Amino acid sequence: MSYTVLARKFRSQTFDEVVGQPAVVSTLNNAIEQDRVHHGYLFCGTRGVGKTSMARILAKALNCHAGDKPTSKPCGKCDSCIGISRGDDVDVVEIDAASNTGVDNIRELRSNAVYRPTRSRFKIYIIDEVHMLSTGAFNALLKTLEEPPSHVKFIFATTETHKVPATILSRVQRFEFKSISPEEIAGQIQSICKSEKVTIEDAAAKRLARLANGSMRDALSLLDQVLSMAGKKITGEIVDELFPAAHDELNAELINKLGENDAAGALDVLDRCLGGGATPDNWCSLLIAQLRDLMVLRVAGEETNLVDVPASLRSKLVEQSRQFDGGAYVFMISVLEELRRSVKTSGSGRALVEAGIIRLAEASNYSSVESLLNHINGGATSGGGSGAAPPRPASAPTRSFAPPARPAAGEKKKTR
Repeated sequence: MSYTVLARKFRSQTFDEVVGQPAVVSTLNNAIEQDRVHHGYLFCGTRGVGKTSMARILAKALNCHAGDKPTSKPCGKCDSCIGISRGDDVDVVEIDAASNTGVDNIRELRSNAVYRPTRSRFKIYIIDEVHMLSTGAFNALLKTLEEPPSHVKFIFATTETHKVPATILSRVQRFEFKSISPEEIAGQIQSICKSEKVTIEDAAAKRLARLANGSMRDALSLLDQVLSMAGKKITGEIVDELFPAAHDELNAELINKLGENDAAGALDVLDRCLGGGATPDNWCSLLIAQLRDLMVLRVAGEETNLVDVPASLRSKLVEQSRQFDGGAYVFMISVLEELRRSVKTSGSGRALVEAGIIRLAEASNYSSVESLLNHINGGATSGGGSGAAPPRPASAPTRSFAPPARPAAGEKKKTR
């Protein structure tokens, strides 16, 4: 028998099993109980938070054969419930908009929608990633969506709501699915491990929950990967070995060079990073992740649980985080994110990265807008000023700087 991955095996089958979406569950339950089910729904949210699972549960609630009307507690045993769970029910049509984007696909849907369901109360269309439909396909759908036959229901799901036309949004009820909290994900991981007769340490469950970034599906995929390595006992050490922290020694050395205003040294470290095989955009992402953790440690304190790093690294990172203040971290992350986007489409990725590193290493040499205005108004000393603070003694533990100022028209940029 083929193996069923955990994300499918433990997919929510009823409203009660849905994790992390209490507002959506409560609203849909009440709509069914009060016979106020809309003809169109749009489920929005990031990947892996339960949009498609919720669509199937709603379809089962509307078409369950156990009673003579829709129910908020589908039986899960009738032909309709079983078929919907498998994704092959004749009256519940699931469409992947990414591969059915054209107007002809929607015209076919419209022509089939006029026919009554074969064995159930409603004919239900679940369209995943609906934002991928073409403009013509959306236009073809408008009239049917506004005045559908009484036996038709539409459930759309999307990760990019802003790409769905306003004309569609105005014709459906919209539900926002929030990212699932690490605590809820960790609790579900522990529950699944108990069902699978696997022992898992609390620290390991929490680490996997953090790595999932709010996605239950991602968490279960990670758990599958760990189980392949660990067997029946999962420890924090195994998770750390399989998914090492984003912090590496080369990036830590580069950050130190930035703190010392050593542009040449930073370029040397960058050369070693890129020489190890990292692409410029991936390297930018890794450095952003490392700077993010340092920023949070600097702002929220060393005891914060917002940073997920092994205990052996925490004290070292806390010490390193003191090199910059919060504003400096914000600036560096902003520069690197802009850089990451640029290098993906550039033929001169390495040069852009090197220029960005020099910019960060020498950022404190630039004057901020405020200091330039003070200088113009006679309020600054001849030394100018850095973006956030006057020069510090050599023993100062933190450094602050601002982005380069834009000089007024016709003027040269003033630097200190």
